[in-house]
Amino acid sequence: MTLSDNKNASLSRACDAEAETALLTINLSALKANWRKLKSIGANAECGAVIKANAYGLGYAPVMRALHEAGCRKFFVATIAEGEAARQLFSDATIFVLDGIVIGGANRLVAAQLTPIIGSYEELEDWSRLSTQLGRKLQAGIHFDTGMRRLGFGALEAAHVAQLCRKIEPILILSHFVSAQIEHCDLNIKQLSQFDVIRRQFPNIAASMANSSAVFLSQRPHFDLLRPGYALYGGNPTPAVKNPMQSVITLQARILVVRDIEAGDCVGYDATWIASRPSKIATLAIGYADGLHLSASGDKHKPAAKAFMNGHYCPYIGRVSMDYIVIDVTDAPDSSVKRGDLVELLGPHISIDDFAAAANVIGYEVLTRLGARYTRQYIEEDLSALAP
Repeated sequence: MTLSDNKNASLSRACDAEAETALLTINLSALKANWRKLKSIGANAECGAVIKANAYGLGYAPVMRALHEAGCRKFFVATIAEGEAARQLFSDATIFVLDGIVIGGANRLVAAQLTPIIGSYEELEDWSRLSTQLGRKLQAGIHFDTGMRRLGFGALEAAHVAQLCRKIEPILILSHFVSAQIEHCDLNIKQLSQFDVIRRQFPNIAASMANSSAVFLSQRPHFDLLRPGYALYGGNPTPAVKNPMQSVITLQARILVVRDIEAGDCVGYDATWIASRPSKIATLAIGYADGLHLSASGDKHKPAAKAFMNGHYCPYIGRVSMDYIVIDVTDAPDSSVKRGDLVELLGPHISIDDFAAAANVIGYEVLTRLGARYTRQYIEEDLSALAP
């Protein structure tokens, strides 16, 4: 059932199905089911949610509302602006800002009751100074670098950092795996060993290291708080085995025209695809301006991504262009291909990871590039029959 504008703060806008050329459907029931599954695997650990980058492209407001309804109370964003927007939705959520304290941002963090993830001495000094000025200890997360080399204090600095935190209130220590998606990786063990040393310097503070993939590691590095992102949205956190998560999104594009071409005819820019046989082709109203990667195109050097319609997989042919892709529907029955039909590009038959592999990118990029021109609809449906 599609959520109505009146029922849930305009989660989806009404649309004329006959006129829309590209439709992105987000299944909030599947999203909540994924969160509950991750929470169950984490056992005694609390399960948070990463909603940065507009909830990985799915829309932070409806996603946050759905996860809050499921029981989630801790959310991670990247920027202060993302945190401010999230705070407008819920006053009872803890919202962590992964960018920490950018120059000039400390007062905004306090005003929106956001919790920065601090990873440098400069940030720690700024937050301590502001705590003194306000006459209260401000809460913060403390980020330690155990291998990523992006943000965070070094593991050997933990004791010193703990001493410097006396003027603030640390409520979380965290680090980030380099290769959590690889089950038997020596670096995982090395990072966990370093994190154990860090945790001993913060004995009464909640700890977090498990992103989506780490939830499934045999070492079960769940600690006190899970912070999944990709898996929530249907991406496969265990690429070596079958995806344990439910599909959340379906992306469909409408056929604008169906036509016949002869053997030897080319399709698209620079004639990168030439028909080897008489073919039937269909042009879809979607392209790289909508987030479909140019690298999903096919040529003589690599196979293309595929679309799915009426039980048939239909490969992209020619280059993905700004507003259009063309697919080969020759092997689909004539009666199943007609102008106006919607064709699946992502969904139950073509996963995020399937498309990512065809485009030689990662699924995270597929999600976060989902286009602004799509008509988005948010649905709720009974998934009890599909529950694992």
